[in-house]
Amino acid sequence: MNTVIFRTIAPTLAAIMLVFSIFVLLRGHNEPGGGFIGGLIAASAVAIYGIGASVTEVRRAIRLDPLSIAGVGVVLAGASGLVSAFFDVPFMTSQWLAFEFADSEVVLSTPMIFDIGVYLVVFGTISAVALALEEPEQ
Repeated sequence: MNTVIFRTIAPTLAAIMLVFSIFVLLRGHNEPGGGFIGGLIAASAVAIYGIGASVTEVRRAIRLDPLSIAGVGVVLAGASGLVSAFFDVPFMTSQWLAFEFADSEVVLSTPMIFDIGVYLVVFGTISAVALALEEPEQ
């Protein structure tokens, strides 16, 4: 399936899928979506790019080991739950921080940080598996 058309369209398709995965991640608490689905979409983009280009090209584009990305996600998701300890409330109780930025209100929350952690875990893990399956045998 490594045709000229697929090799040509794979980078563009992967970029569109990565942008869409971030959109799905950020709308996850108000609408369907979230970190898990966004991470799956992003890992699918990596797999498509790996099939179209090569595993070496994907690893060069990512720059980090996918399992390291997953490890950062686990730490981030766990740290989002620990924030509640500073407010003397039960573990994983949501905390919200709102501030003004460029004439609009920006709201940061621990559920969003948790979702980003889940996104990174799913992206890193599935990408590592996909890249390992796509690597040629040595």
